[in-house]
Amino acid sequence: MWRSGHKLTGYPLVPAAMAANPELIAVNTAAAPAPVGPYNQAVKAGGLLFCSGQIALDPATGEMVGGGDVEAETRQVLANLQAVLAEAGCSAAQVVRTTVFLADLGDFARVNALYAEVFGAGVAPARACVQAAALPKAARVEIDCIAVLG
Repeated sequence: MWRSGHKLTGYPLVPAAMAANPELIAVNTAAAPAPVGPYNQAVKAGGLLFCSGQIALDPATGEMVGGGDVEAETRQVLANLQAVLAEAGCSAAQVVRTTVFLADLGDFARVNALYAEVFGAGVAPARACVQAAALPKAARVEIDCIAVLG
């Protein structure tokens, strides 16, 4: 496992920016739900920010919001993701890649409309959107992202 300060040089698949700046920095904020396992909300590495997937958990209570309403869930997911980005000194404008996981691809249009409100201006990030057999806590949507720092 890579740990903060671990030397990454000599690994052929490691981007040059990571090899030049191998420090890994954990990013966590109370403004987004606390991790429920051995991971961080995000990790800074080599000039990039790798954000863990966010579901519609209320950061204050740890409970799901939306009552199964995919639009309410999507709003909370995006708010959680933006809180993690802000903690790292980033904004949605610096996001270069997202992955959207849906419990039902039939929700794509409704999720996409809300997603566009956050990521639609300027250069929209590259994205994959997939249907998942199940998401944590019976969520209907989960989104992760990669952003450029600075």
